[in-house]
Amino acid sequence: MGVFKFSQTKIPGLLVIEPKAFHDERGFFMETYNISNFDDALFPQKFVQDNLSQSKKGVLRGLHYQNNPSPMGKLVCCVAGEIFDVGVDIRKGSPTFGKWFGDILSDENKKMLYFPPGFAHGFLSLSDDTLVYYKCTGTYSKENERAIIYNDPAIGIKWPLEKVGGQPILSDKDREHPGLKEAEINHVFS
Repeated sequence: MGVFKFSQTKIPGLLVIEPKAFHDERGFFMETYNISNFDDALFPQKFVQDNLSQSKKGVLRGLHYQNNPSPMGKLVCCVAGEIFDVGVDIRKGSPTFGKWFGDILSDENKKMLYFPPGFAHGFLSLSDDTLVYYKCTGTYSKENERAIIYNDPAIGIKWPLEKVGGQPILSDKDREHPGLKEAEINHVFS
């Protein structure tokens, strides 16, 4: 058996990845990425930037994306704590445009999600001192950075806000994003 299990979701291109962890009395070891296991058919773009964020319980970050010519796919894992991680298909012409997929990522389940370019991404921190690590297929581009409001009723994400006291903690910037219908999006499904 390989060290990674790749599972397609109901949204084409969005993958759940489960690495194999090797446990012993000292703890565990696992690979989070290995180029020979991430073949070109599933990952046509290479990863070029790594990011790490820390959040306290209740922080919601997102829904962020980058427009062309600086698209960014993300391979996301939670290395400490627990998050509800979400991707929204924003590829115009996609049969799943505006649909979302979310899953719990934690230091215990060690799951990862891959969001290809053309997805808006966000997460809700479900524990204190949560660390989220993600590999990106593009570098940060301020001029191409965009976002959609996290609670857009047109998308209808079922955030588990009851686990964090009912209201998320948002940055000023994340409070002001447009809805999906008003968002500037130039990704096209192919």
